[in-house]
Amino acid sequence: MVATVCAAALIAGCGSSESSSTKSGGAAANESVVETSKTSKGSKGGLQVDGKINYAKPAPGTPVRSGLVQIVYKEISIEPDTLKVKVGSTIKWTNQDPVEHNVTSASGPTKFASKNFGEGGTFEIKVDKPGVINYRCTLHPTTMNGTIEVVE
Repeated sequence: MVATVCAAALIAGCGSSESSSTKSGGAAANESVVETSKTSKGSKGGLQVDGKINYAKPAPGTPVRSGLVQIVYKEISIEPDTLKVKVGSTIKWTNQDPVEHNVTSASGPTKFASKNFGEGGTFEIKVDKPGVINYRCTLHPTTMNGTIEVVE
């Protein structure tokens, strides 16, 4: 029974990390909602029912990072899934999971789309315009997503 539940959880997709894990129901004032073609019934992480993705914003007071900023796909989650960075920073995603992921912008001033990359694979971009970038793994879009706020 436990193996069946674990297998179902893995098939359902990847979960976003702690900064959005307290969500329930509809979108709160600090979240963007984007429609997707998939529907999910859970409420973990950035997930929203009826095929809508909640993109959490970085919390007030989140420190602004610069230079090379790392985002890790690990244990079927994103760490960190929200962050603030300075214009000119390089964002690098690294997959530490045994399953493939990718990174695709959903909105924002910087557009990008990686190919699928497996364990140990990476993808990076340099952000050169301020704004809010919502991104997702298109293989697990309703549960694996994040937000990068780019500031001057």
